[in-house]
Amino acid sequence: MILSASRRTDIPALYGPWLLNRLGAGEVLIPDPYRAGAGTRLLFSPETVDCLVFWTKNPLPFLPLLEEIEGLGYTRYYFSYTVTAFGLEMEPGLPPIKERLAAFQALSRRLGPSRVDWRFDPIILDKERTPAWYEKRFAALCPVLAPYTQRCILSFADFYRHLGKNFPRPGREEMEEAAQRLSEAAQKQGLPLFTCAEEGDFSPWGIRHGACIDKGKVEETAGYPVGVKPHRGQRGACGCVESVDIGAYGTCVNGCAYCYATKSRDAARSRYAAHDPQSPLLTGWPQAGTVWREKRAVSLGLGQLSF
Repeated sequence: MILSASRRTDIPALYGPWLLNRLGAGEVLIPDPYRAGAGTRLLFSPETVDCLVFWTKNPLPFLPLLEEIEGLGYTRYYFSYTVTAFGLEMEPGLPPIKERLAAFQALSRRLGPSRVDWRFDPIILDKERTPAWYEKRFAALCPVLAPYTQRCILSFADFYRHLGKNFPRPGREEMEEAAQRLSEAAQKQGLPLFTCAEEGDFSPWGIRHGACIDKGKVEETAGYPVGVKPHRGQRGACGCVESVDIGAYGTCVNGCAYCYATKSRDAARSRYAAHDPQSPLLTGWPQAGTVWREKRAVSLGLGQLSF
């Protein structure tokens, strides 16, 4: 099984001790995001978890926990680390960019560049944030991060209803201009670019279709071949393979203006305040009447012969 922690919230930044406890217990309760009063009781172990994927914009609080996580037997993991072009006006809850860049480099030195992916996501094109605007900021980030990663994954902003009309889908010409400009900046640093969940073809500028959780990355991290299926719960153009996400929507308090996973920052703060690192749930404690469907993790390894 591939565990995702998490597309829905920043677990490394906000809920690290809870995750450490869940890994130690080998059990987590995952609320069903679409059915109130239902969820999954997931049972797992280091032997049945082939790969852990940590999604974050701020791993600083999480770094001291990595040794303990590895001590529990969870050594097969990598980070999907988001560093965007934005500042406090869009990402008010994040530490200063210098600290986050230093954390990226520290992670890479500890784990190796292959286990720290750079996500440059989302790209929101409007009158202020033009392709040239992104090129300037991306070109400044590339020399700092390119030596510490093996790929950068791009994604243009998708429209989600609860975000309002502030972030419309850009036109094709704008997207192609942005792709060309970013590609030129990346090529100067020898940094491969990929897209995630993008239907458009940007291969003329050397940008390949990719995925945040792809078979090759999982096998490289695990050290053995795995049998995986496409993730049916993601967007149509998403190339990710199937994983189990242990996060919950509406629980991230980073306050990013473009966030699709949290509708209300105030509500997220309330849920965060109810968080207990000892609970099997990410926020709060299990309520009477909730129906928990038990699921046992099974390794996806095909013979588990090391590469």
